[in-house]
Amino acid sequence: MASYGSTDIIEELMPVFARCEERLGYIFTDKRLLHCALTHASGADHRLVSNERLEFLGDAILGAVVCEHLYHRFPEYLEGDLTRIKSMVVSRQTCAKVSGELNLEEFLILGKGMSGSQCVPSSLLSDVFESLVAAIYLDGGAAAAKEFIERYIGPEIDLAVSGASGENYKSLLQQKIQRQYGTTPVYQVLEEKGPDHSKHFKISAVVGEEHYPPAWGRNKKEAEQRAACNALCTLEGEEIVYSGEFGDE
Repeated sequence: MASYGSTDIIEELMPVFARCEERLGYIFTDKRLLHCALTHASGADHRLVSNERLEFLGDAILGAVVCEHLYHRFPEYLEGDLTRIKSMVVSRQTCAKVSGELNLEEFLILGKGMSGSQCVPSSLLSDVFESLVAAIYLDGGAAAAKEFIERYIGPEIDLAVSGASGENYKSLLQQKIQRQYGTTPVYQVLEEKGPDHSKHFKISAVVGEEHYPPAWGRNKKEAEQRAACNALCTLEGEEIVYSGEFGDE
């Protein structure tokens, strides 16, 4: 195993680790794994001792645990339904949201150029959650990692299934766009279908000249939330959740 941190550094950070472990609800046997999971490449002596490799492993573990959970919990759901829920709950947006709710930015080990930043990028928050999943897996085994994932991702599954998670996407997109571009996204109705009492809307999020992949919804609010979700996926380089084809909503 790579040398994740000297004994002196680990001892120096023990009070920080203790607070982090309390926040996570998991005590590490090997504190070096926790140190590695919290260390961004900018704060590492070498990228091999940053959390990048753990992030790679954690992404796969997270996906596998969520897929198994969905498979057993929703035996009546078709493959497409399971895929859609999985895409929402293992997205970078969801991982960043959970990290933010746990205030994990307090424990991140960053380089000097980033440590003074008032706002930690959502990508770092997403990465640290996946890294912690892998660190817990390596430290405590599959059962410990599964328990951790289900504790924090379980509520996100409930939100995705109920459709309530979409309520977050517009605000998340607005925060991201304002931070990166200093402007606010708007929503453009591209198409309407159905009778007045049951009209469906196809809407795209628009930022300046950029039109993000559209989504259909059973009302304007739902369509806007789904369009915001697609925009966030596009900005993060991920596959969009909603196809934009009528009937796939």
